Amino acid sequence: MRQFALAGHSVASFYSAVMAALAELDIHVAIDDMPNELPDPIRFSEDRLHASYDAGAVRRFQQILLNADRIFKVFRTGFLGKASPVHFFWGSFDLAVTRFSGRRAPRHPGGVPHLADAVACEAYSHEVSSAGFWPGSGAIDYPAFYSYAYPEPKGFRSTPVRPDAAFFNETLGEFILPYDAVRTAKDPDHALLAFLQSTYDAAADAAKWDRQSLECATGMPGVARQI
Repeated sequence: MRQFALAGHSVASFYSAVMAALAELDIHVAIDDMPNELPDPIRFSEDRLHASYDAGAVRRFQQILLNADRIFKVFRTGFLGKASPVHFFWGSFDLAVTRFSGRRAPRHPGGVPHLADAVACEAYSHEVSSAGFWPGSGAIDYPAFYSYAYPEPKGFRSTPVRPDAAFFNETLGEFILPYDAVRTAKDPDHALLAFLQSTYDAAADAAKWDRQSLECATGMPGVARQI
């Protein structure tokens, strides 16, 4: 095992320390060290510009992810079809969970900034309803939960969803629920589950998914159902 403090590192020195630790453990990896989905990317091995570390912000971000992960896993139990694990994206830095209808989707056009078209085409080879938490940047410069469908079915964006603070962002093409609306809700868990379920309902109904075959009652994460 190897460990070292995060504070005091630039991206380049952190990258160097990680690779050195792996080599000491006789683990040899070859990766593309160019960041994805970022404007003006700098290779990890060369990035000495970014060298700040805010421990308090990191702890708050971790707590948000832990709570979002907990609710996403509850939501995931209500689906019998193919679904992704709750997972963290290395590119856009969001926590997500995705449901699949089982039907093929039109080829994704690509064009995601600083992301290989092959990755986008593979990710969206089949119909999806996907939701997650994102710390925000660009069109949404605040932390928020999101939900979208690919391909976007007709009528999806105009469907009313819950809670009242949720809205459809035309620029992103996604439903957005500000994190602060969940954080300050009387029942945050209920507010987030309402958003996840109602936006999925909007996607599944508009795209005419076989909901009777794909869905089940919500269960408990990690606990087998009684048949």
